[in-house]
Amino acid sequence: MTRSLLLASLLAASALASTAYAAGDKEAGRLKTYTCHGCHGVPGYTNAYPNYHVPLIAGQNYDYLVAALKSYQTGERDHPTMRAQGESLSAQDIKDIAAYLAGLTP
Repeated sequence: MTRSLLLASLLAASALASTAYAAGDKEAGRLKTYTCHGCHGVPGYTNAYPNYHVPLIAGQNYDYLVAALKSYQTGERDHPTMRAQGESLSAQDIKDIAAYLAGLTP
């Protein structure tokens, strides 16, 4: 891969990442993550339930968060609590939550 092609690829990926974050409203996402705090401990990542592993979601990749929430919503990912959370979310809610969480420092 030539340097110019590599640079073009990096610029395109950067533009796509910016577009992805633009799809979600970080401030709206901050307000919508209130139910996430108990288990995931956002912000500051402190697990309220140390008996089982709860993944760190602060600073997680935007696209990963969107995909995970959609998978819980459809039942593709199996976790009763997350399924219930996912079922209550609209497509915009998912984008907003992912934009907020992705923008946090882990």
